[in-house]
Amino acid sequence: MPWFVDAAPHARAFHARYRPQSARAAVMILHGGSEESYKASRSWQLAALRMRSILRTVGSVAEVHDVVRGEVRYRYRGWNRGEPLDDALRALDELGRIAGEVPVVLIGHSMGGRVALRAASHPRVHGVLALAPWLPDHEPTGQLAGKAIVVMHGDRDGVTSADASAEYVGRARTSGARAGMVLVGQGDHAMARRFTVWHRSIADVATNLLRPEGKSTGLAAESCASEGAVLL
Repeated sequence: MPWFVDAAPHARAFHARYRPQSARAAVMILHGGSEESYKASRSWQLAALRMRSILRTVGSVAEVHDVVRGEVRYRYRGWNRGEPLDDALRALDELGRIAGEVPVVLIGHSMGGRVALRAASHPRVHGVLALAPWLPDHEPTGQLAGKAIVVMHGDRDGVTSADASAEYVGRARTSGARAGMVLVGQGDHAMARRFTVWHRSIADVATNLLRPEGKSTGLAAESCASEGAVLL
């Protein structure tokens, strides 16, 4: 039995950063973590702050004025036995009680990308933007059928594999997802190198994933239509 700290299992899993009076959709961010750690997850961790910056960038787009924006609060810092996925699914249920049955776009980085792609099994998830996701071999894709997903990866990522992302996108398409990949030239795992390109592209993809099926344009549509990765 692993040792772990008391991480308040009954605390809220969804934390809203912006709630419009009437919402048409929602964006939820999921930060990264480690493969194994039962240390309590904290909102001031660098991984969480990094994703909050991305949420602010998405929020600066006029098109999302009526979109709920918030984050998943994990209990633990590690994937462990899949506890972050449980937290994400609970957060989606909590979001539904706040905003109603609106479509949701998940934006996850590293471990959070893996969580977001797994959480696409939730009926409210309309699309997923996975940033430099951690994708072990044989990661399932069946839950992505009928969903829109875009994976963005830096070609200089020394932590997670861009090749694994490309392989995953191919399998996602076979599973019935509208899937695409964007490769950021010189991009690193922390999304610090070519920061402006990352943030501009993330905002573009996220706002397009929020649109109804068939209405997507920009990088989201281009990557899903491209045979290979779109290079930035």
